[in-house]
Amino acid sequence: MHDFIIEAIARGGYVGIFLLMALENVFPPVPSEVIMGLGGVLVAQGRMQFWPLLIIGTLGTVAGNWVWYWIGDKWGYERTRPFIDRWGRWLTIEWHHMEAASRFFHNRGQWVVFFLRFSPLMRTIISLPAGLAHMSLWKFLAMTFAGSAIWNAVLILGGRALAGYIEKYNVVFGWIIVGLIGLAIVGYIWRVATWKPRAERAGAED
Repeated sequence: MHDFIIEAIARGGYVGIFLLMALENVFPPVPSEVIMGLGGVLVAQGRMQFWPLLIIGTLGTVAGNWVWYWIGDKWGYERTRPFIDRWGRWLTIEWHHMEAASRFFHNRGQWVVFFLRFSPLMRTIISLPAGLAHMSLWKFLAMTFAGSAIWNAVLILGGRALAGYIEKYNVVFGWIIVGLIGLAIVGYIWRVATWKPRAERAGAED
């Protein structure tokens, strides 16, 4: 099964990598760790090159994060909040998450855009508060690219280092890869199915 996934990514090429990385940062649930990690396997197999993969994958990450920055920057709080309230179920976020992220952004400074690219928490969501705060676009893009490039390089190198073990223990790693993708999808479906607005949860508790 993992051969099918690797082959699909290989056939998509660098354009496919760009699109997957952009979508991963706009809409869940396919994790970048799987995308770039398998890209690293393709580098080890000689079917992709490290630098093009890193640059194009990182540009995809930047493009996906730019979408959220653009929403915050152009729409502002008045238009962004109704959007989050309406589509929060499918995005699995609520407005109070945005408020918490905004406070974190303002308290820690703009450098959090760079450092959170290494974190599983608020890695993408911080782009919206950056836009709401009207952070300089070029500074946002530069910090996002630099932080994402470092993280993506680690994922690619990790995938390349594990390529030999993946080929040797084909079945085991195949199930691990499929399991990671399956968990991400199931986790997303579960969050959507059980999602309730904060106001409804507070009312139920009362």
